Amino acid sequence: MDASIHSIAAGLDTVWVVLCAGLVFLMEGGFAALEAGFVRSKNALNIIMKVFMDCTVGMLGYFMLGFALMYGVDWNSLSGTSGFFLKGEWDHLGLQIPVYAFWLFQAGFAIAVPTIISGAVAERMKFAPYIVVSFLVAAFIYPVAGHWIWGASGWLNKMGMLDFAGSAAIHSLGGWASLAAVIVLGPRTGKYNKDGSANVMPGHNLPLAALGAFLLWFGWFGFNPGSTLSGLDLNIARIALNTNLAAAAGGTLAGLYTLRRFGKADPSMAINGALGGLVAITAGCAYVEPISSLLIGACAGVLVVEAVPLLDDLKADDPVGAIAVHGVCGTFGTLMVGLFAENGGLFYGGGWHLLGVQSIGIIALSAWGFAASYLLFKALQLSVGIRVSEEEEMDGLDISEHGMTAYNDLEFNPFKSLPHSVAHVERQITAEEELA
Repeated sequence: MDASIHSIAAGLDTVWVVLCAGLVFLMEGGFAALEAGFVRSKNALNIIMKVFMDCTVGMLGYFMLGFALMYGVDWNSLSGTSGFFLKGEWDHLGLQIPVYAFWLFQAGFAIAVPTIISGAVAERMKFAPYIVVSFLVAAFIYPVAGHWIWGASGWLNKMGMLDFAGSAAIHSLGGWASLAAVIVLGPRTGKYNKDGSANVMPGHNLPLAALGAFLLWFGWFGFNPGSTLSGLDLNIARIALNTNLAAAAGGTLAGLYTLRRFGKADPSMAINGALGGLVAITAGCAYVEPISSLLIGACAGVLVVEAVPLLDDLKADDPVGAIAVHGVCGTFGTLMVGLFAENGGLFYGGGWHLLGVQSIGIIALSAWGFAASYLLFKALQLSVGIRVSEEEEMDGLDISEHGMTAYNDLEFNPFKSLPHSVAHVERQITAEEELA
């Protein structure tokens, strides 16, 4: 069968983008394992269900509304106004691949944002209102921010802001949205003492969290290199290398820094340090040298270690470190593009212009993420309520929200002999109370 060079190239690019979309979607499995490992066993199933809702409800929200707001025909540089339910023409995007392949890849980005929030609100947020959060973040809050920077007529795009794969548009946005969420939601019961000191509430399964981190690291090879949208772009190699080096440097420095500071190498900090390096390099992976990616990742690893206790001082209870990893390191990585970009960076003779643009952009995106999420969580709090009762929190959200536990066969599980039924659990508890 005859085929032009153009059609062959388009076919290869389509296969590349679809494969990378699969890698990005696999990151949700990484998020689920990471967050489940970082929470207590009585909440493991609940956090996995929240991530699962991002993959279902969030995906539908992005299909119905989000993609159109992000990439539809522009309205005053603020959002798109066409293409809802993926209808209409998309010639204005200038794609060399089918819009369906592009949508699949972008949908993986969209559902990552509410998943970042899910970790921060773990162990005390009701399940039903979280579904609303998942839908609206993927359908509205993230797409508006994404349009500003990646839409052809977005106002930050016009200014020349560089955010190759989303340190600002995804990670910083999700991180500062998480901060707004935990401010409204409040800390877990018993997390802070009257004198302001924090109590450690260790996750129940750090090996599971480490597995989640490895899956996320692996998926990032789709997240960053896939953003080229072309399997024929030779810059893929540098993007992948920079991504890998930043993660390695972040994990190394976080581990060594905790060893030096506390006398023990903290596994959770090493895990989040590697993730912080990945988050930080996501903006500049296509624009910086490998040595710069090492420096960016290393600094991000230290920032994670310093940010976690600082957030505790502010009573911002974040069980998985989402704010430190995504908010702090996403902001840092976005700014570093203004310093280290080979074309326009301050350290490469480009002057202050790009750094100024990056600063304006990260402030705008972070403020939007925080303000929009604060209003959303406040509205849900005042209407349907967002927090489980103290009794339900003590029992664990697996039982109170889903009527079953994550580990039904373990000897220490008091509910292991019960069928998976909320009603049966309630009857059993009532019977035990009567006997007492």
